Amino acid sequence: MAVIGKPKVRGPRKAVAKGSIVKIKTLIKHPMESGLRKDSTTGQNIPAHFIENVMVEYGGKTVVNATWSGAISKNPYFSFSLKAVNSGPVKVTWKDNQGGEFSAKANLKVA
Repeated sequence: MAVIGKPKVRGPRKAVAKGSIVKIKTLIKHPMESGLRKDSTTGQNIPAHFIENVMVEYGGKTVVNATWSGAISKNPYFSFSLKAVNSGPVKVTWKDNQGGEFSAKANLKVA
């Protein structure tokens, strides 16, 4: 079975000005099986196993809550922008359709 998990979240490495728009980048290892692909050796469908929810928390609030499906590629990369208000963690949580939950965070420094 493929390695699952090992999420990464990255933001600006240096302090940013308050009110500036920053880009956050995320990456997670996940097979993202749709349930439609067949195993070449058995001919059987590979069971669906995909991330169905991505949630981002910053400053004690949910700032992104995305619903995904099996149509997203293997080892998905996801980036987004947010307004830097206060220093603190940007936490990203991925939940898959088989009950797996993975999270990681990056510390955002606001000057």
